[in-house]
Amino acid sequence: QVQVVESGGGLVQAGGSLRLACQVSGRTFRNLAMGWFRQAPGKEREFVAGISWSGSITSYADSVKGRFTISRDNAKNTVYLQMNSLKPEDTAVYYCAGSQRNFGMGTRYRYEYDYWGQGTQVTVSS
Repeated sequence: QVQVVESGGGLVQAGGSLRLACQVSGRTFRNLAMGWFRQAPGKEREFVAGISWSGSITSYADSVKGRFTISRDNAKNTVYLQMNSLKPEDTAVYYCAGSQRNFGMGTRYRYEYDYWGQGTQVTVSS
């Protein structure tokens, strides 16, 4: 049984930073591509950032490019999302997800992720 557990959410002022972490257990972490998604109230869950199994390939939504950085530590079974220059529109529940498809190269598509965490709330005040 795979467990995906996010941490690091909270309340921050606009312009501030947060670092989210996601730990995966019960599955060979290094075989998984990982991604972060977010869902604001009344909106669809959207892709934020993704990283391949090796960490060599990353991708970002245009709305966060240049402000957010995804990284992973395969020795710790953990993926991170460093969020800088936060804006009120970044307010959402952030979800971590793992994908065993596409040979671990990563994907932006929600339906290609097999394992999901429960989410962590990020609130950015203006």
